[in-house]
Amino acid sequence: MKILVTDTATLQSNNDLSLEALSDFGKVSLYDNITNEDLVRELNDTDILLCNKTDIGKELMDIAPKLKYIGIFATGYNNIDIEYAKKKGIVVCNAPNYSTNAVAQQVIAYILNFYTKINEYDAFVKAGGWQTSPVFSPLKFSTDEVCGKTLGLIGYGDIAKAVEKIAIALGMKVIVYTHTVREPHPRFKDFDFVLKNSDIISVHCPLNEQSREMFNKDAFAKFKDGAYFINTARGGVINELSLYEALKSGKLSGAAIDVLTTEPMAKDNILKDAPNITITPHTCWAPLSTRKRLLDLVCDNISAFLSGEPKNNLTK
Repeated sequence: MKILVTDTATLQSNNDLSLEALSDFGKVSLYDNITNEDLVRELNDTDILLCNKTDIGKELMDIAPKLKYIGIFATGYNNIDIEYAKKKGIVVCNAPNYSTNAVAQQVIAYILNFYTKINEYDAFVKAGGWQTSPVFSPLKFSTDEVCGKTLGLIGYGDIAKAVEKIAIALGMKVIVYTHTVREPHPRFKDFDFVLKNSDIISVHCPLNEQSREMFNKDAFAKFKDGAYFINTARGGVINELSLYEALKSGKLSGAAIDVLTTEPMAKDNILKDAPNITITPHTCWAPLSTRKRLLDLVCDNISAFLSGEPKNNLTK
């Protein structure tokens, strides 16, 4: 069994995550970030393909005569042509729920950092501001409590529910918009209601045709004045120019995003120069303990596939 891993550079930091466990399933070829030329060559005799963000579409599947299985080192799967894989009889399995705690803690970290101004005060002190202050508590930045704030969640999967639990423990109120209502819930509201009544909006929906650029000029216009916006889902749910304009105009008091429409960040991305924005490079899923859990889940998926009972199967 030949196993190809196309983008190990997205999984490791200075080789901190050993991929040795994959060798239990066959001969493994590892690439930091595979070129298209190498991918075409390798696919000629690959049985199992493992990837994080490598795009695998119809053309590549058609030149992979032995390919039986695609395993994704991620929950999202918009980089794989699932329907065509199904037609080709290729099983595709993702890794759900592995990063729930990691993403939830980063969402809360964005919120706490914004309202406490920890970064700003840290920079002020290190620049000598406290040493020259005439008072013991120089109140240079406006801070606030999160207790009593209303958090609006867009999407209501496991991550959103984990964020909700922490937010309630901090004394926040929570309201939710979900396109697919799975169960009765007193916090479920319509989209416009959540936008108009939330102090903070946090996005947790998948990227699909219904959610693509759902946060556009019209949506941001409906936000409560001075709201704070967070996106740790997918960059494509936002119109980035509209987000920039909402920040520049002061409609939003700030934003924190971990994802962009194009990743890595394009040199001309307008959000790099937006005011009051925190941008992290798609890392909220990436604590080492989280990545170890991800690898275990991917290996478990392979074992289940080889035993004839695939788990987390997107092509069933």
